[in-house]
Amino acid sequence: MAVLKACSALVTGANRGLGLEMVKQLLEARCSNIFAACRDPDGPNSETLRELAKKHPGVISLVQLDVADQCSIKESAKKVGSLLGKNGLNLLVNNAAVLPQKTLLTATVEDMQSTFNTNVIGPLFVIREYLPYLRTAAKAKGKPGMSCDKAAVINISTDSASMSIMPVLKEPFPFFPYSISKAGLNMLTIYTARDLKADEILCISIHPGWVRTDMGGDKAPIDARESVEGLMRVIGSLTEKQNGAFLDYTGKTMPW
Repeated sequence: MAVLKACSALVTGANRGLGLEMVKQLLEARCSNIFAACRDPDGPNSETLRELAKKHPGVISLVQLDVADQCSIKESAKKVGSLLGKNGLNLLVNNAAVLPQKTLLTATVEDMQSTFNTNVIGPLFVIREYLPYLRTAAKAKGKPGMSCDKAAVINISTDSASMSIMPVLKEPFPFFPYSISKAGLNMLTIYTARDLKADEILCISIHPGWVRTDMGGDKAPIDARESVEGLMRVIGSLTEKQNGAFLDYTGKTMPW
């Protein structure tokens, strides 16, 4: 695993799947301040996360954050801000997402709106509310350049957001709203990378692979640990040269 020196990190959708595994590996990387954010940290789907937080008091902080609810985003930012030190937030991972199993012919207005609200609009407002803490971290580093040890936004995307890849997928899945929303997330990455460049806040989109999670299903070829190990290696190696890029968990450049 690449050495990731981020002192503080926030992961959305942290109660299961890739988000939970990322919290575990941030612990292994000795990240000293991990904010594990999810919609219902007290609910039955967050039991493993709660147990992990109990074992690591003062390192893992559970944060109630529903990315589909702007009030929840604002309240979470207030809580995290009260717990962060003077060095700000080094790493923000927009991982939370929904994947309705719908096609071009079956997707409803509600399917499209709820998917965009969670997968595009949510990350936008998470970035906006946490931006002051990212700026603080970028300034606190005290040296030029970009890295995830300094200040970065990582948007978890997908190969199905690629307009080059989708037409040639051998076995297309019924994730019409998801693919379109993640293409929108990729454009959010481009805008974020451009608009925050002067602040030296790095931003990329990254495809984690097809992973055996609740979302990816049991036929996926890799497990969450393998995927996140790759993600951590890539994240730990990023510089300003990759700002605005679309990569996969092996570090390969993905086609838009």
